[in-house]
Amino acid sequence: MSRSEAARAFFEACEAGKGWQACRDFCHENATFSCQADALAEIKTLAAYVDWMKGLLTPIPDGRYALKAFAMDEARGTVVAAAEFHGTQTGSGGPVPPTGKSVVTDYAYVMHFDGDKISHMTKIWNDVQALRALGWA
Repeated sequence: MSRSEAARAFFEACEAGKGWQACRDFCHENATFSCQADALAEIKTLAAYVDWMKGLLTPIPDGRYALKAFAMDEARGTVVAAAEFHGTQTGSGGPVPPTGKSVVTDYAYVMHFDGDKISHMTKIWNDVQALRALGWA
């Protein structure tokens, strides 16, 4: 499987909320994670982030993505995916009872590879606007 194929399979499994069990084959076991967003400030491993995404689909059961761009940078061993997340908080389990409010939020994944597996991922996301749209902030 090429890096691009692994990144795409990882992205799709992560965004579908399938959790670390479905994503781990595409990643190094100790893959790291970073994001300059308060909502994710404490998450330092890719496994923890993937499970956070799985948990997000409890209060937002219709959560889904619209992929806008997907590119491989062979020279740097990096794949970038840009997308929009769409969803409405109709489920319980969020920071507040269901609000019925919807969000459309832009984000990007920058996935760095070591060999044929992801070793680090950076998420670029404006969490404040997204949480405000859902009525969570």
